Amino acid sequence: MTEQRTDGAPPADAAHTYLTALRERLSADGCGVTSSAWGACRVAVGDRADRKTRWFGTKVELVVLAAAVPGVDGAAMAEFTKWAMSYAQSLRSGLPGARNAMMVLPALVSGRVEASARDWAAQDARILGTSVIGRPLTVETGAGVSRVTMYRGGVAWGGMFTRHVLEKASLYFP
Repeated sequence: MTEQRTDGAPPADAAHTYLTALRERLSADGCGVTSSAWGACRVAVGDRADRKTRWFGTKVELVVLAAAVPGVDGAAMAEFTKWAMSYAQSLRSGLPGARNAMMVLPALVSGRVEASARDWAAQDARILGTSVIGRPLTVETGAGVSRVTMYRGGVAWGGMFTRHVLEKASLYFP
């Protein structure tokens, strides 16, 4: 006999399937793909660095961190974003002050995403220090469709990278 969830949430399998596809999309776009852990959750980590002439030769490091969880609320989203931005910052190399911008896409994937989490993610970008900018995402999976919520507006700090980051976010999180 197969056990069924009684809380009304879709099985976690949809979220794990989404993460598997995310890893494939990251790899296909040239990201280095690894994993880490946030508490008891496995986290898919993708990273890449891009330098373009239109950015006056500066470089942006893009780090994607995504985990499948049973449910997402505003507090969990805030906690994961804080952890993800600190984790991404720890990956940096080079001399302090001689770095370029780092854009972080922390994403929680679940079959049950509360409105408070969606609102928190869509509210604004988050900044850590002077060069780490996070754009948290919620991904609600179910019935073969996913609903992605994130802040899609501009930012004052790191604004010249906004278009690039939003294009990558759309590619990774369709």
